Amino acid sequence: MMAPAVMLLLGWMLVPLIMTLYFSFKKYLPLRGGDLGWVGFDNYVRFVSSSSFWPSVSTTLIIVGGVLAITLILGTLLALLLDQPMWGQGMVRILVIAPFFVMPTVSALVWKNMFMDANYGLLSYLWEFFGAEPVQWMSQASLISIITIVSWQWLPFATLILLTAIQSLDHEQLEASEMDGATTLKRFWYIILPHLSRAITVVLLIQTIFLLSIFAEIFVTTAGAFGSKTLTYLIFQRVLESQNVGLGSAGGVYAIILANIVAIFLMRIVGQNLDK
Repeated sequence: MMAPAVMLLLGWMLVPLIMTLYFSFKKYLPLRGGDLGWVGFDNYVRFVSSSSFWPSVSTTLIIVGGVLAITLILGTLLALLLDQPMWGQGMVRILVIAPFFVMPTVSALVWKNMFMDANYGLLSYLWEFFGAEPVQWMSQASLISIITIVSWQWLPFATLILLTAIQSLDHEQLEASEMDGATTLKRFWYIILPHLSRAITVVLLIQTIFLLSIFAEIFVTTAGAFGSKTLTYLIFQRVLESQNVGLGSAGGVYAIILANIVAIFLMRIVGQNLDK
């Protein structure tokens, strides 16, 4: 009975993949001659030998690593805080989770215009209040800005997963350790953190897969300038701005390879934690 759904899913995935592989071996310029024939691996060689390829890969990995570090650390702290009894706990949880439901384009525009604008942004007023010069965030600190924007959007997801894991912890262990004289830090390090290992690996895996294809936040903020061009944005430039479908398709294959390498690496971590 699952066969129709499986076939639909395979078609949904395989058709674009096959078309990408097909066009990656052709010189296809829609507005400059159309299909100009087979070129073999020339598109792959041109894409990987481009001066923008390795910087875009490193930028992608820096953004992914920065967002993962921020969301995991702050997500753990927020999850521990939300697990404590407090007045209006349900409303606080809703407010913490709310950013995850905001569209990436909307959140990027809000951060760009309301917080990081050098003339009218809230951060510029804060800087001036302390006597400092406002920062041109999108040009002087483009990667920090993008990491901040993306982290703000993905922090609720990490918090929700980690909070669920904390609430499944047997509190009798914490009470027993407290009676034995264990400090708060030791209880976190030896009891809570090992219990969160599976949740952390799940957050790592899911977020990494989505973060490797980050695009909207860069498109509406820096447009790939000031060292913020990721591999996905480079592919966009080759396909839509340069109108070179073959070269962009080769870049898409490289992106798939990179995503699979990272996914396999993380799956090994997940598998090791699940076996414990």
